Amino acid sequence: MALLSPDVDVHILDTTLRDGSYANDFQFTVGQTKSLCRALEKSGIPLIEVGHGVGLNAGNAGYRSAIATDEEYMQAASEACEESMWGMFCIPGVATIEDVRLAGEYGMDFIRIGTNISEVEESREFIEVAKEEGMFVTANYMKSYARPPETFAEKAAQSKTYGADLVYLVDSAGGMLPRTVRSYLNAANKEIDIPLGFHGHDNLGLAVANSLIMADAGVFVVDTSLQGLGRSAGNASTEKVIASLEKSGYDTGTDFLQLLRAGQRFVNPIRENPSQMPLDVIAGREEFHSSHMTKILDAAYEYGIDPAHLIHAVCVENKIYAPEDLVKELAASLDSNKGGTVQDYGLARYPGSEE
Repeated sequence: MALLSPDVDVHILDTTLRDGSYANDFQFTVGQTKSLCRALEKSGIPLIEVGHGVGLNAGNAGYRSAIATDEEYMQAASEACEESMWGMFCIPGVATIEDVRLAGEYGMDFIRIGTNISEVEESREFIEVAKEEGMFVTANYMKSYARPPETFAEKAAQSKTYGADLVYLVDSAGGMLPRTVRSYLNAANKEIDIPLGFHGHDNLGLAVANSLIMADAGVFVVDTSLQGLGRSAGNASTEKVIASLEKSGYDTGTDFLQLLRAGQRFVNPIRENPSQMPLDVIAGREEFHSSHMTKILDAAYEYGIDPAHLIHAVCVENKIYAPEDLVKELAASLDSNKGGTVQDYGLARYPGSEE
C-alpha cells in the first residue's frame, strides 16, 4: 500500500462505518459517513471501511437495505478522505463484478473480497477485476476456524496466485484462542510471502488479545471499530487495540486521545445494547456464526429446547452453514427437559450474513 507509512509498525483498518453498521441496522447516513471519515483521518487512521455491513450490493441481494446506496457511500468517502485510504467489503454472489467496476470509477483505494474459507475459488474473478481497477485487494477468509491452519495456508497461497495483496485470518464467531490464531499465522508464514491481516470478533473477550498476538507475529493490518461496535458481540475496539499496541511498544501512527473522543461523539449515542448477550458468548465458544441465530431461536421455540444445546449440536456438524433441515433435525433430537429455554438467554436481533 503505497499510501501507508513505512514508519508504522501495525496499520489499523477501522471498520466502524461498515461492520459497525450491524449495530444500528445499517443506518449510518451520508453525513455521518463523511464526518466520521474525517474524524478517523484526523486521528491518523490509515484505512477506513465504509458501506453496508454485508458489503457491496447487499441491499439488492435479499438483505435489509442501508439508509444510503453503495454509490452514495462511495461518493461520501471519496469526498471526505484526503489522506486515508477508503474501501468497502465485497462478497461474491452478493456483489457483482459491476459493483467492483463502479467502485473503481469512484477511485476506491482498497476492496476486501470475502468468501468462506471453503469457497475461496469464488473470489478469483473479483480479485482480478479489482486489480484491473487499480485497487489494493485483500482476500478475507470468513469463518477461517472452520478449516485447519494448514488448509488456511494452502488457500492463502491460492489467493496470491489470483493477485491478492493481503490475506485475512477472520475470526467471524469470536471464538479463536490466542494460541489458535498464532498457529494459523505460523502455518501461513511457511507458505506465502504476502502480508497478512486479522479481523477478530469479541464473543469471548479475546479480540484485543488476539490482535496483539497477530501484531507480535508481524501481521500487517489489524481490523478494529470504535468502542468495538459491530456484528454479534462486536469487533476489537479501536481504542483498546491502539492503547495495547502502544503499551507494547508499537507505533500505530494514530492519536489515541483523539480516537477516544471520536468514539464518544459518534458511537456512544447509537449503542442500543452495550451489555453482553449470553448467546453471543455461546456463539464464540462453539464458533457459531451469528447470522444463523434466527434459525436457532425459531427451532428452540418450536421444540422447546435450550438454544445453547442446539448451537453446540449444529457446530459439531457444520461450522460454516446451518441448513434449516439440519437445525430442525437436531432440534427434534434434543431433550426438552434438559437445560434452559430461549427466554433464559434474552433476545436480540442478529442482522446480516457475513464477517
